[in-house]
Order: sequence, then C-alpha cells, then structure tokens
Amino acid sequence: MSGRRYPMMFVTAVLAMTLAGSGGAPTLDSLTAGDDRAWPAPGSPVADAALGVADLGYRLATSAYPQDRNVVLSPLSIAVAFAMVRAGAGGSTAAQLDRVFGFPATGVHDAFNAITRQVVTAQVPPARPADPHDAGPPVVCLGNALFPQHGYPIGQPFLHTLAAQYGAGVHPVDFGDGGRATDLINQWVRQQTAGRIDKVFDQLDPSTRLVLANTVYLRARWDGGPFIENGASDAPFTRLHGGQVLVPTMRAEEDLRYAAADGWQAVEVPYDRGQLAMRILLPAPGRAPAAMLAPRAMAAVAAKLQKRYLALTLPRWNFSADLDLAAALRGLGLTAPFRPDADLAGIAPGLYVQQAVHRANITVDEWGTEAAAVTGLSFPTAARMPPQLRMDVNRPFAFAIVHIATGTPLFVGQVTDPSAH
Repeated sequence: MSGRRYPMMFVTAVLAMTLAGSGGAPTLDSLTAGDDRAWPAPGSPVADAALGVADLGYRLATSAYPQDRNVVLSPLSIAVAFAMVRAGAGGSTAAQLDRVFGFPATGVHDAFNAITRQVVTAQVPPARPADPHDAGPPVVCLGNALFPQHGYPIGQPFLHTLAAQYGAGVHPVDFGDGGRATDLINQWVRQQTAGRIDKVFDQLDPSTRLVLANTVYLRARWDGGPFIENGASDAPFTRLHGGQVLVPTMRAEEDLRYAAADGWQAVEVPYDRGQLAMRILLPAPGRAPAAMLAPRAMAAVAAKLQKRYLALTLPRWNFSADLDLAAALRGLGLTAPFRPDADLAGIAPGLYVQQAVHRANITVDEWGTEAAAVTGLSFPTAARMPPQLRMDVNRPFAFAIVHIATGTPLFVGQVTDPSAH
C-alpha cells in the first residue's frame, strides 16, 4: 500500500548514537568548574532513562500540539535540560521532576551521560559539504551550557555534576545589559545548530540570574541513497481531516525493514553507517498518527520489523515547531519548578523557572535529514513570599533594649500613648 493514501504521517528519528560534550560561541566568556567529563558508572539505568525520554515525547506530541498540525520536537533535548535542573532540585520539586520525566530513582545523571556518549559524534556541527555526495558519516551534536549573571554564586556540587556528567560549559553574562545577554545566548544556539535555529529567547527579563540551555543537531544521509535515482515528483497527500494537497514525493524500491499489523504499517529507513534510522509510522485512515509514538506501540513496531523488498513513497517535508514548554509541562503535572517557592537551592537559593522554551525544525529530502532543537530555561530570583505571620503593634506595649549575649537590659519601659511627649 502506498504511504500517500493515508491522512497523515508522524515520524520519529530513532537514534542509536548521542554526546561527548558541548561548546560555546568563541566570543563568550567561559568558566570551568575544574571537572573533567566523567565516565558513567557501570550498570547505569540507561534503559529506564531512554524509556522516560520516549514516553515524554509521546505525551508532549499528543497533548501540547493541535492534532492536525505538523509536529517536531526533541524529547532528548527537553529531558537532558530538566535532568540538569534535577541536579540542583530537592523536596517536592525533585519528586515532581522524577515523576513527570520518568527519571530513574538512582543514577539519572550517569544514565544520560552514558546515552549521550553513545549518540554524539561532535561537539559543534561541522560545515555542510558543498556537494551532498560528500556528506560523510552522520553528525549528531548535543550542547549544554549555563549562562549565569556575572558574579552570581552557583552551587559547586551542581556545577560539578553538570561538568562531569553533561559536559556543560559555563558562560557568565550580564542580563542587565540591554539585551546583550540574550544576543550572546542566541549566538551560542546558532553555532550549536549550524544556523538552523536563530534564537531561543525573544527577550529576557533583567531580573534573570541564570539561563540553562541544551541543543541537539542531526545531519545524516540515507544509507545507499535509495531516493536519489528517482528523485521527487508531485503526488497527492491526504490531510488528516480530509482534502488532498500535491506535494513533492520521493520514491524507492528497496530492501527495507518493514512491519504491519491491524491498523498500521511501519518502515525503517536507515542512515549511512547503520547506527541511525528513521521509522515511518503510518496509521490507518482516521487514526491519530501521534498515538503510534507511545512506547508500547514503538516497541511493537520494533519487534515486528523484518527486511522486505518494498516500493516506498515518501513526501519531502521541511517545517519547524515552537513550544511554550512551561505550559506544556504544567499540563503533564509539572508545576513545582515554575513556582516562586521552587526548591532549586542546589543551584542557588530563591531560583525558579520563569521561561521554558523549546524550538525544533526538520528537513527531509532525497539526500537525508537535517534537524535541530533547542531547549532554553530562564531562572530569576523569586521575590520573597508574603509573610505567614503578622504582628501589629497598635496598642500599649513594653520594650527592652538588651545586650543579647548576657541578657542585661540597658533600658526598659512601656508605651501606652505614642502621641504623648
């Protein structure tokens, strides 16, 4: 059956490779916590962390976007950003992060260290080749960075964890300098995403004391170039709620891993070197495509995939999607980090998450795939909470001026009428 007959497709890039570090724009000031990147502990709960990432992607894709919109997001980027926040969280804030993100009970930072070490191929995206034939092996970059206010004290254990487990760079900025800090952070984002994402924040409040950011970048060529020979020509694509549109559509006849069951088809198209692949998940007409991103559904697809000789049609696509991550995560039950009384004292006392932004884009054509994502979190210092106790000295009272160490009163008295002299 041809892919273009069905109302909509939802795609996910299945990664089997991720990170070795992060980098910052060369004009940024940089500090170091004095910690080298650590090797993850043996037996790190990688499978539990990966399941949490998959489930996060499914829940956001099915709850945070309109059903009939194109969606692209990086659950890995979002999970890594909040795993770094988790390193400085305590109390109910930590408990909510663990529950909503499915973080392992122990070893969460070792797990993400292990995952990213397997996936990432470079710290900063290399220049794009002039000739697509010379694209080289797949490129996966993951960047982590902290941007604190100049002179603002950040907890040393937190900095140690982020340097050792996440390779995060520290770049002090001045948030009161008329947007200069925003420009520097966005410059770092552009470098880490090969210019695919121009900015993460439109603007930052001058009261901001810290920004935490993560980027993920992918560039990969299809293995064997199955779509190049036939190129692309216009063919009809049926939208989710009916109606057709002509779109450039690629064609291939290839031995590919394929699976089918009642209500869906799936195919795995590998990228060069075989460590990455895109799985196309095609539900029957009328069924929501994002539902197939559920971890259980993904596992069922993976278990059934077998090499088959297949005629495949697949549209090109090229789009972006922005997400108010704070609102989306509140919808999943994560509220504590966004309140002024958040327990993020391990980062710095009084911090809470004010802005949480996720931006992503993807291009898929005959040559392969290029995609990028950024997750940005901004932290101001909370204004002090209103006092829970009250004392109104509005009636006669006594007073004593004392030497605290000895308790000796120097003066004592009472006031029965403050207006009398």
